[in-house]
Amino acid sequence: MNDNFRKLEKKTFLNDVVNGLSLSKKQLSPKYFYDEAGAEIFERICATPEYYPTRTEAIILKNNAAEIARAIGPNAALIEYGSGALEKVKIILNALENPLALAPIDISEEQLDIAAKNIQKEFPNLNVFPLPGDFTKPVKLPEELFEARKQVAFFPGSTIGNFEKADAVNFLKSVRTTIGDDGLMLIGVDLQKNRDALLKAYNDAAGVTSEFNKNILTRINRELAGNFNLNEFEHVAKYNEEHHRVEMHLKSLADQTVSISGAVFHFALDETIHTENCYKYTQASFSSLANVAGFFSISTWTDPDELFSVVLLANKNQK
Repeated sequence: MNDNFRKLEKKTFLNDVVNGLSLSKKQLSPKYFYDEAGAEIFERICATPEYYPTRTEAIILKNNAAEIARAIGPNAALIEYGSGALEKVKIILNALENPLALAPIDISEEQLDIAAKNIQKEFPNLNVFPLPGDFTKPVKLPEELFEARKQVAFFPGSTIGNFEKADAVNFLKSVRTTIGDDGLMLIGVDLQKNRDALLKAYNDAAGVTSEFNKNILTRINRELAGNFNLNEFEHVAKYNEEHHRVEMHLKSLADQTVSISGAVFHFALDETIHTENCYKYTQASFSSLANVAGFFSISTWTDPDELFSVVLLANKNQK
């Protein structure tokens, strides 16, 4: 990224933080979790015993890789949104017949660069086009991707659950436009389940999720001249029954004032900053959401306990 782009990113970050903390119910966007440190902490979350989504989704992909590969077909190009360490896409690439290209998109430039170099070594015949940036915004894709027989969007991790429902529909519509009428989307979707299991997954005993949540304050302090005292905020995870979502908050442990680039914000005792939603779906409710966005479900794969699902979507125009 050039210096002008970095300055624009910093300005956008500051505006989003100031606007979010100026609301009557304070909030911060979860996309700002993922600086270099945040990306590393999230990888540690995925390894905690309580956090079932990562390992369950990986098992589903491994157990059904051959069937997924047959449905996608040969000579495909993959676009991974929020690519992280690029571990799960390897399962798909190993199963596919002659995959031509991979375009991983991730907001953490450092992690993306390392992951892209590693996957290029592992798949030397694959054209890899790492694209640093916010995947929720339009991203210019390399023309080489569209020389493939088919474009396949890969969106694992149930990141779709971080979107409000209307935003999820808009994002899916954008992806559908990108991949075209013949394209496919392979997406991970976390399923509704026991409340206790959900809360344990977002409040692990080792405190890694707490560290992850608080890292957004560390990032504000470092990049935006903030003066948050991390010891005065507590990680809170709760389940919203009405909306079928896990919510992450940072709760103020004192009546306090915080400054960010000269802007001043007051926090009352027990007031929270809402940092993330993680919506949980049934197979039927996600199918309905995808349908509104112009997709239909070709296949759905789950684990035996139906904790998680992987869904292959196609453009309705293929019907």
